[in-house]
Amino acid sequence: MIPTSYPSKEEIARLTARMLLEIKAVDFNTDTPFILASGLPSPSYVDCRKLISYPRIRSTLMDFLTATVMRNAGFEAFDNIAGGETAGIPFGALVAERMALPMSYVRKKPKGYGRNARIEGEMTEGQRVLLVEDLTTDGGSKLSFVDAIRETGATCHDTAVIFYYDIFPETLQTLGDHGVALHHLCTWWDVLAEAKAQKAFSDSTLAEVEKFLNDPRGWQEAHK
Repeated sequence: MIPTSYPSKEEIARLTARMLLEIKAVDFNTDTPFILASGLPSPSYVDCRKLISYPRIRSTLMDFLTATVMRNAGFEAFDNIAGGETAGIPFGALVAERMALPMSYVRKKPKGYGRNARIEGEMTEGQRVLLVEDLTTDGGSKLSFVDAIRETGATCHDTAVIFYYDIFPETLQTLGDHGVALHHLCTWWDVLAEAKAQKAFSDSTLAEVEKFLNDPRGWQEAHK
């Protein structure tokens, strides 16, 4: 079902942050920083995959994401919804269901046998495709998915995510240079604001996380 109510962007961000905190999909730890896939330390961590196990939150956030995309890009802007392997696949399916559109998914690399495909499902030349993912950090990982979609003859000018880090200044430029607009529900700044409002962590932890968000690369260099 296509959602028909449209909370403000600010309310969507606040509620999304609240839900992520409620199910502990985000966490702050300044004493023992998390190690990211890059090998660098971080006092903050987000795991959007956890959302699929919470039906009420999952449903609400997919309504929010669908409403956000339609409000920003248009109600008839897309012909196909593509999820990125692997975290984007369930969210892509849920958005496609709400928008009453075909769903496909994009592999990180060709499967290596059979058709050696990167696109699974039906995607045809000329289709306007929305790429759905769980989150984006610096935007770089989205470009490979976008290129795979475009190789079919389809177009892809938009990507939608639940969570956008919003701490690396080059992200929007990276995507924009590739002709891709980013749609998102909340950022680390929204989570930090909600965590402060809830007093979800100690003042010292929140202060250290804020230092990281203001200068992530400097913080990581100092805590290697």
